[in-house]
Amino acid sequence: MGEVVLDGLSLRLEDVERVALDPSIRVRLSDEAAERMLASQKFIEELVDAGEPVYGVTTGFGRLADIAVAPDEREALQRNLVRSHASGVGSPMDRASVRTLMLLRANALARGNSGCRVLVVEQLLELLNAGIHPRVPEFGSVGASGDLGPLAHVALGLLGEGLAEYSGDEQSVETAMVAEGIAPLTLGPKEGLALINGTQATTGLGLLALSAAERAVEVAEIAGAMSLEALLGTPEPFRKEIHEARPHKGQGVSASKLRTLLADSEIRASHQEDDPRVQDAYSLRCMPQVHGAAREAFGYVRGVLEVEANSATDNPLVFPSAEVVVSGGNFHAQIVAQALDLLTIAVTDLAAISERRIERMLNPDLSIGLPAFLSKRAGVESGFMVAQVTAVDLLSELRVLAHPASVDSVTTSANQEDHVSMGLGAARKAKRAVGLLEQVLATELMCAAQGIDFRRPLTGGRGVEIAHQRIRAVVSELEHDRSLGPDLDALTDLVRYGDLSRIAAELDR
Repeated sequence: MGEVVLDGLSLRLEDVERVALDPSIRVRLSDEAAERMLASQKFIEELVDAGEPVYGVTTGFGRLADIAVAPDEREALQRNLVRSHASGVGSPMDRASVRTLMLLRANALARGNSGCRVLVVEQLLELLNAGIHPRVPEFGSVGASGDLGPLAHVALGLLGEGLAEYSGDEQSVETAMVAEGIAPLTLGPKEGLALINGTQATTGLGLLALSAAERAVEVAEIAGAMSLEALLGTPEPFRKEIHEARPHKGQGVSASKLRTLLADSEIRASHQEDDPRVQDAYSLRCMPQVHGAAREAFGYVRGVLEVEANSATDNPLVFPSAEVVVSGGNFHAQIVAQALDLLTIAVTDLAAISERRIERMLNPDLSIGLPAFLSKRAGVESGFMVAQVTAVDLLSELRVLAHPASVDSVTTSANQEDHVSMGLGAARKAKRAVGLLEQVLATELMCAAQGIDFRRPLTGGRGVEIAHQRIRAVVSELEHDRSLGPDLDALTDLVRYGDLSRIAAELDR
């Protein structure tokens, strides 16, 4: 069992994923964050006691900001805000996504710019640590003014209302809280608004998508190296000199990893002297340029999400040292939405080049001595013919998902919110896109392993052989036609959860 301490300033993306996937990790608030939160809360209380108008505290919300709210109705204002905004629809987000959302919202409040009590964050973390995960529908946010709907469903859980996943079952939050001895929260000034106003659903789903994409690009290098060996390709385009002549960082990293994976290849040595080809096809020769472009995109996305995960994104923001409460627009998720659209585009292109390598291995006109569709009885048996069809279907959906959500602003809230980011839509697409990429890569790995089997007794590069062994540990060589669905599912799990992505790093040690 580990621990993550929130201070609102230094949460690492790796720790977010750890908490998302491992409910045994405990999360607590730092003392420094608690002090900042207390100062912010006291300043809000002073303004309220002095009769100062404060948006969302002594006034209504959005278009109703000009309507004053009487003191005896302010608790109802916050409670009603949460209830009314918990209006999402669709399938519930998975546990990891909800845990990420809860963690990120707690960290944002921990910055001390939201005016809520320490108790609010402590109770949110209490639910998280107890494994009480409010039911959050996947639709219900336009990414400005923040992810109101998804966050409201989490806030509803703090009130002891709604449904939650607890101990593997969906049940009422109230029942789960009673079982854990947690009392429902009564909201104070601004606390309903502070809980629901922010970018944490967009950021949370995007963060999980990014982490998976970063693993997937490592697997893309593995799959590409194996395909190169199966197709008797040359590693010459990966020479260090080429990539120093065009020194994009991602390109250089990909080339280096391919060199490591392909080192000491007997397959390469067998055709190095008498190969009549001057150049390989782009899907082999340009792997560093294409894979490297994805690495660069993922690096940009990581930078955006690292900042966003440690930002105050609600409205208004409270600055006790300056003695002001200011309405702004930090809830607007445009920068995150655009980054996640880029993530989906990069993921789609990784799948596109992978599918082309699959086609080359299966097409006897392109594969240099490999049987049609990698079948041992081509004609009588179809081999991997339909595996490529499946990859094309996946790629087609990826290309649809690659259309950006962040340019699709639709006015909401009586024209008060007249430009929105559609950030949650971008995040949903990115998360789905990475899952589809994993399936395309699984297909390439399956085909490449079979192609290498046809090159025996020669062995491939050191990294290629390690990958081949790990693939064969879960999927056997295709001796006769069989349903490939279970094989692809097993290999998708290997891509998603296995240790393929670490092979190049292991060899570099």
